[in-house]
Amino acid sequence: MKHLLENVKTKDLIKKFGSAFDKENKATAVILAAGHGKRIKSNTSKMLHKIWEVPTVNRVCNAWIKALPDSNTIIVVGIKADEVIKSVGKIENTLFAYQEVQHGTGHALQIGLENVPRYYDGKVYVFPGDMGLIDTETILLFKSEFEKADADMMVLTGIYEGAIEENYYGRIVRVPVRPQGGKEKDVKELVPSSFGDQKLKYTGKVIEIIEFKDILSLDKKKAYVTKYKKKNFKFTQKELLGNREFNSGVYAFKAKPLFELIDKIGSNNVQNEVYLTDLIGMFNNSGYSVEAVSPKEQFVLMGFNNKSVLKEMDAIAQKLVYEKLKDIVLIEDPNDFFISEELVDKLLEQDKNGIILDIEIGKGVYIGQGVELGLNIKLCRNVRIEGKIIIGDNVFVDSGSRIFSKTKQINIGNNVSVKGTCIIRDSVIEDNCCIHHSILINKKVEKGSCVKFFQPEAQIKGSLTNL
Repeated sequence: MKHLLENVKTKDLIKKFGSAFDKENKATAVILAAGHGKRIKSNTSKMLHKIWEVPTVNRVCNAWIKALPDSNTIIVVGIKADEVIKSVGKIENTLFAYQEVQHGTGHALQIGLENVPRYYDGKVYVFPGDMGLIDTETILLFKSEFEKADADMMVLTGIYEGAIEENYYGRIVRVPVRPQGGKEKDVKELVPSSFGDQKLKYTGKVIEIIEFKDILSLDKKKAYVTKYKKKNFKFTQKELLGNREFNSGVYAFKAKPLFELIDKIGSNNVQNEVYLTDLIGMFNNSGYSVEAVSPKEQFVLMGFNNKSVLKEMDAIAQKLVYEKLKDIVLIEDPNDFFISEELVDKLLEQDKNGIILDIEIGKGVYIGQGVELGLNIKLCRNVRIEGKIIIGDNVFVDSGSRIFSKTKQINIGNNVSVKGTCIIRDSVIEDNCCIHHSILINKKVEKGSCVKFFQPEAQIKGSLTNL
């Protein structure tokens, strides 16, 4: 009974937060966010773990919408669906599909496409919901390569750079080809094509993707035989395991052949799941063209199954922000600060327009979403600013101070000094004010005032006595 009530609640949320599918939009993203992630060892949905303070599913969704703002977005939810839906929120042209029981990535796409009319003649892009570092640039390049190739299907692939025995990704199996002027026996390692890299144009066609667990189940003594255009190709288990080109889980399809084949995927594999990767072989066997490309930066393909990789991804996000700001904002410690991406974009725009910022960010400073900074700002170590807060010009905030708003937008005026460790919550500080070692809650400090050692009236439950 409880399960049925939960399903009803989820379906109600899907109606509340979802939009109608717009068949006139010729690009549709399906974001696979139904899994929970057992290896992450958390009660929080894998899709809601944060990278640079933004849930990973939100980051994937935001990157797609920023790249193609007029497109459709379908988010497939499953485990902890209600939390994922609420995290994404209500966005124009975005709808949700509910995968009540998880039977693999192919099954998830089948569920997502139930929202799309079968006569839809656009293009469908598929993204894993945990790929929180994928960016707008990569999405636009992938879209461009897909359209330029005029392929029926395209896979975004990566090159695994770690120890080969730790590569648990599905391998891209290609037709072995010879270098220009060489012989087929000269080929020792296959290299994927990449955006704009003409040197790699002799790469072989994609035959299929083999999942890591299926490679492990192969007989070591027998060659694995696969077919492409009626010709057999043989690979040993060792060759397949040693192949560093992996499947990122990002795909592009023309809608017509996708609808023709999507419901025909079987589950004849070690895990008895409906693999989305099987579509490559099915497209090839049906005479459709399959291409693959790799992005400029490998880190954009990272997904995570455990806390350590999530931490690596967060560190990469921090490094990217630092690289953007390092020559326009003085950041004391590149490894210990947080500035919301919303504010980063505003700062970059100001710099682009020739505005000198003169902003100093101390070690451990945290500036959350909704905060706006003026010019000539100094935030000392471990300052934390959160909420809808507008800070004026020529403002100094001393170490350990906290400024935050829970209920409304507040303003910190020009020429304001916050000295000593202060807490300012939901309070307005007008121009030319000094605040010293004080706690201000729901207060207004008028222009030119100086407040020292102000403490709110103590509220104590229980007993407090001198020793």
